[in-house]
Amino acid sequence: MKKVALAGTESLTNYIDALKENDIEVIATLDVDEAIKCDGLLLPGGGDIDPVYYGEEMNGSDEPDRELDKAQRDILDAFVKAKKPILGICRGMQLINIYFGGSLHQDLVTRDIHTRKNGNDSIHSVKSVEEGNLFEKFYGKIFNINSAHHQGTKKLGKGLKEVLRSDDGVCEAVIHEELPIIATQFHPERMSYKQRRDDAVVGEEIFKYFKSLLK
Repeated sequence: MKKVALAGTESLTNYIDALKENDIEVIATLDVDEAIKCDGLLLPGGGDIDPVYYGEEMNGSDEPDRELDKAQRDILDAFVKAKKPILGICRGMQLINIYFGGSLHQDLVTRDIHTRKNGNDSIHSVKSVEEGNLFEKFYGKIFNINSAHHQGTKKLGKGLKEVLRSDDGVCEAVIHEELPIIATQFHPERMSYKQRRDDAVVGEEIFKYFKSLLK
């Protein structure tokens, strides 16, 4: 059975359930030495990352958890150097983008499109911006996803390709040009299996693809 390190501290149940549905053993840890023994890494959603990591002062970010920022970055660094598969979701995608030299809009002008309403994810459409990319093969050129964030990609990190974009111009998914890295700004774990919804695509395809990357 393949093992995936789940590097996070907030509610992890949905991520664990989605991975286990794919017969993947989940190791929830922030310890680099324990994590790197796994076949892949999932960086989950969570709070804002300290903007010092992309050379900015606080300007719309929520107060960061600096210990978590460092722990996740150290684990990400180890997996990148080992060229092991990585799946980033929401905060996880933002961390990946920052790691490769990118930056964030600390508080989107169009945040109302993307933030949760009354405890529920927002739903909006995204479109493919690269012909024949992975997500287009799964879902077509235009489709609905869920959304629960107030920050977004500003400068794209080196080696990353934007593959999905919302109508207001926010990057919704990236892949790495050479490394086995895939990341979404939306939350496929809340569109999968028992969490399937009628107003958005099925997120299961993303987890199945991630499993196919594990060696």
